[in-house]
Amino acid sequence: MQLGRRALGAVLLTLGLFTLALLTAALAIGPAGEMALAAVPARDAGYAAVQAGAANDTSPPTRPSGQRPCPVPLAPNSPTGYASICWNASTDDTGVVGYDLYRLDVGGFVFANTTTGTVGGFSGELNRLYTMYVVARDAAGNVSPPSALITVSATVGMTPTASPTPLPGDRVPPSKPTGLQDACLQDYRGVTFCWQPSSDNVAVTAYDVYRETATTYTKVGTIPSSGILNFTESGLVTGQRYTYVVVARDAADNLSVPSDPLSALAREGLPSPSPSPTSGPSCTVSYRATTWSSRLNAEITVRNTGTTAIDGWTLTVDYPASTAHLTSGWSADWTQTGARIAGTNRQWNKVILPGSATQVGFTASYSGPLPAPVSFGLNGGTCATG
Repeated sequence: MQLGRRALGAVLLTLGLFTLALLTAALAIGPAGEMALAAVPARDAGYAAVQAGAANDTSPPTRPSGQRPCPVPLAPNSPTGYASICWNASTDDTGVVGYDLYRLDVGGFVFANTTTGTVGGFSGELNRLYTMYVVARDAAGNVSPPSALITVSATVGMTPTASPTPLPGDRVPPSKPTGLQDACLQDYRGVTFCWQPSSDNVAVTAYDVYRETATTYTKVGTIPSSGILNFTESGLVTGQRYTYVVVARDAADNLSVPSDPLSALAREGLPSPSPSPTSGPSCTVSYRATTWSSRLNAEITVRNTGTTAIDGWTLTVDYPASTAHLTSGWSADWTQTGARIAGTNRQWNKVILPGSATQVGFTASYSGPLPAPVSFGLNGGTCATG
């Protein structure tokens, strides 16, 4: 009988230990599972579980629209601001699961935040302007076309506060680039367009060019402010239109509001002559403009980069629009037709030997922003710039 009691006690002890082991395992699994879920990045948390039937979904949501400034009432009341927008909901055949916001930085657009609603934003420097766009995602990971760009100021919400102490250094962005014009170089195969210079309290240093793609805005080029404000891009589908914006920046990396979008056509360009080109001489042109009031002085150096002398020449300077009006000139006989200003040699500078150069110039009046020439030609050929 005593042996029976001992056997029963052993069985009960074994069952108790087994139950304790199961409880310990359950407690260990619970926290591990929670940590695994917490490790999902914030942007991907809403898309971690693909809905049933979404694996075969290849249709992206519609483009978000109706972007507008939307201050967050509960934004922190501190020197740190908050840039926030609202938009109209996208639609999708299986349902939109989230929206991603992207913010413009000096290097391009970067991911800023994600949300499941139609209000979103991110922290930023109070009163500073921020440019952003939003895309919609569905459960299968399809991404919508990007919304139109919007620029808003970082605020502290709906509650008025005292003006903060300004941060040191240059905080003033350049003005918005304007005057974008398609096909400034008719003979270029691809996309080419030009624009008017921006202004800045110190100086504009460069212009960044962005092209809209299926899901984002891609930085496709940078044009220095000291050069001719003309952008070219090859390798595109001829006959197709592409949408571009231009952003000016200064030495302190302040970014302007993007230009209005330009729809530019990828063209075939002018046909090459056959046989090999027999157009104008090899030449390089450097251009420098000084201004006062509403006038400009253009100083132009023409260099013969070929192997034979240029005996007699006519230089052409093409502007994007008829905003420059010739008033006088020197070292050439100058005329103007539309947006083209042309100068013909004088007798004393008729011949330009190989490797040598001649300098000419003119004075013109202008209205609006300072016009920049888009191309130079000599005796019917196009000159390189440098």
